Amino acid sequence: MDNQAEVRDFLTSRRARISPERAGLPAGSRRRVPGLRRSEVAALADMSVEYYAKLERGSLAGASPAVLDAVARALQLDDAERAHLRNLAQAADGSDALTRPRRRSSRSWTPHRSLQWVLDAVTAGPAFVRNGRMDILAANRLARPFYADVHARPENHGNLARFNFLDPASRRFYPDWDQAADMAVAILRTEAGRNPHDKDLHDLVGELCTRSDEFRTRWGAHNVRHHGTGTKRFHHRAVGDLILAYEGLEMAAEPGLTLTVYTAEPGSASEERLRLLASLTATEDAGLAVEHGAGRPVSGGGTGRG
Repeated sequence: MDNQAEVRDFLTSRRARISPERAGLPAGSRRRVPGLRRSEVAALADMSVEYYAKLERGSLAGASPAVLDAVARALQLDDAERAHLRNLAQAADGSDALTRPRRRSSRSWTPHRSLQWVLDAVTAGPAFVRNGRMDILAANRLARPFYADVHARPENHGNLARFNFLDPASRRFYPDWDQAADMAVAILRTEAGRNPHDKDLHDLVGELCTRSDEFRTRWGAHNVRHHGTGTKRFHHRAVGDLILAYEGLEMAAEPGLTLTVYTAEPGSASEERLRLLASLTATEDAGLAVEHGAGRPVSGGGTGRG
């Protein structure tokens, strides 16, 4: 990723969205640009126009934390956007070489067995580990059938962003497809700022920009967000509609990876449907165990556990 272009486009897009009224400035007349002028951002950040213009051209190298905070306040950045700006500044300095997550490939990384134990201990809802490119790297027993549509097409490569934008099945799986699409792009954009040297990410973004107008438009908006907690709607082909809460946990032992757990409200129809999905999965597992055992049930196969 071109750091200077990323900085330029990000700061320009943030400046364009803020009206003078929102910034507490007089609107004036004969405005030729959307949002604030560079001179107005510079005044709000208490710096010279020349210096702010240099920053917006992509030259963040050497910018102090105080300068970044001043720009963030002037542009009214939220927490996710502030973090993104800091990541871009680290990349510009070259200081991210020691702090950024190691570039990972979904084809070579395998979870430590204790991580799989942790995932399998979550039995009431889907739980999985993904990287910043949205590759599913590890999953519990319920996550696998939950994401059956993602894995149904080999060309998705177990990647949630490819599924979202290139697989027609995603339109059914995500009833709020636009929201899911916005979230997927924001996650990838955040990862691009945090780990700009990831060739696999660069290739993924290039593929999606080439093949999806929906992705390309969203990518150009430069929106980022934290994806820590919330509620999503799904439509699963086997059990129907689900409303699930999620928690995304950054893994301290594996920088750059996120463990996500979905759960349903106790006593809700969604909880009952998750139980049904678990039951269907256990039945299928038992059938496979009998088939592979040449008619002899395998220990634990009847419960889908073990």
